[in-house]
Amino acid sequence: MDVVDLRYHYLFWKAAYYLVEYKHYRIVKLSPDQDEIWLENSRIKEANIVRIVRKDLDWGNWVKRDLELTSVNGEKIKRSLGKRQLHVKNLYISTFPPVDGDPDLFQDPVERGKTIIQPILLHGDESVKVLKNDPLFNGGDWELPPEVLEANVNWIKNMTLTSSNKQLQKERQLFERGKPFFTYFFIAVQVIMFFILEMNGGSKDPQTLIQYGAKYNPLMIEGEWWRLITPIFLHIGLLHLLMNTLALFYLGTAVEKMFGRIRFVLIYMLSGIAGTLASFLFTSNLSAGASGAIFGCFGALLYFGVLHPNVFFRTMGANIIGVILLNLALGFSLPGIDNAGHIGGLIGGFLVAGIVSLPHTFRPVRQILFLLVCILLTGILISRGIGTDTTKWDVDTVNGVAQEKLSNQEWEETEQLLLPVVEEGAPNAQTYFFLSYAEIKQNKLSLAKKHLMAAVDEDDTFHEAHYNLALILIDTGNREEALLHAKKAYELNRQDEKYEKLYKELQQDR
Repeated sequence: MDVVDLRYHYLFWKAAYYLVEYKHYRIVKLSPDQDEIWLENSRIKEANIVRIVRKDLDWGNWVKRDLELTSVNGEKIKRSLGKRQLHVKNLYISTFPPVDGDPDLFQDPVERGKTIIQPILLHGDESVKVLKNDPLFNGGDWELPPEVLEANVNWIKNMTLTSSNKQLQKERQLFERGKPFFTYFFIAVQVIMFFILEMNGGSKDPQTLIQYGAKYNPLMIEGEWWRLITPIFLHIGLLHLLMNTLALFYLGTAVEKMFGRIRFVLIYMLSGIAGTLASFLFTSNLSAGASGAIFGCFGALLYFGVLHPNVFFRTMGANIIGVILLNLALGFSLPGIDNAGHIGGLIGGFLVAGIVSLPHTFRPVRQILFLLVCILLTGILISRGIGTDTTKWDVDTVNGVAQEKLSNQEWEETEQLLLPVVEEGAPNAQTYFFLSYAEIKQNKLSLAKKHLMAAVDEDDTFHEAHYNLALILIDTGNREEALLHAKKAYELNRQDEKYEKLYKELQQDR
């Protein structure tokens, strides 16, 4: 190191130290000769990247070529950070300006694609003035001592590298706040529940799934709201279990390490409930699985990205966003995937993570705001998705609720449930049949006959509707027409003995 250059070597490290210590930049690259350093901070819009080069410049063409190479590297960094535009501040620290220096060489920015590079020359006594007038550096003290020793340069360099190492250690601590426990606990619970399902009818059997707590809209409407929780631990088939277990192992351990055990339990369970609720509100299918809670872990990682965007996009951000988009795209394109549950879990995980926040990150205003948004959003969804207006329910849900009421012998309640659907909604053959059954039990045979006729008009293969209609026609003395429907029921289902008996009796009476 030449004695003449010591003041500029000192300025090189002092500028780097200022950026690391006071502007929270991270050292991205340091050249082997330690005369070039790249620093990054995505939060500072006017200079996402700062490059500092200590070199005695001779020719302006070298500067132009160097800026061109810097712009190429800038484009690569832009893509890695997932940014639409990158601003680079390029500082040259030189004893003298280039001998053939163009007056505009260090004035006009260089653009390549969406990367903008602003070159700045620091030389001689002009260095202090330039730094004080720059909005990024104007908060520092840039007066250089008249004499700089090599020990001074080494001291400020060590200060810079020490500050950078502390910064890196602090970032690592974000990912290691504790050892996972509940991730393994939840994995164990869902594996145990899978074997229980398999031993009691099978994990793909609808009745077994309903019995053990799968999301089933009709029973939830009837008051079984504990089904918001139980589906999280049930899985339909071995492949479903293996995929969700693998996802939980990787995502759960990461989230539990970042947020801590108690926060992880809250995120996992509440986002799972949010996923089940969204599925209940927007789909009528029988469903189960930890997918909503797992997407909640994705949501928690996205919230981590909001708090620490630099760390997030540098480590896992692009992969996390890519996996989320891929899963949502598959959910919209493939049948049998409960995308409503996935989206509900994702949003729920993001909001719950915002409410509990990261350990040692207490931001009461933001946390209260997330809580209010969560309450407001839940209230809006419930008010729009659940209500007394049965004409807006999915027809499968209406029929399921009606079937449950019929099994409890609630004839009047069934009639009150189904009449508005028949008159104003979108009933199907089963809707008409359930309504007629409730009317038969209340001895409203003329209405029952009307609705059974509607049922067979909707579905001429509905053998139970033909059979019940034949019985009503016998009671009203119309035996010839009754014979036609009895025959139809028997032809559709010859295994039913009562169909055969009624048909033969009516034949003999002719």
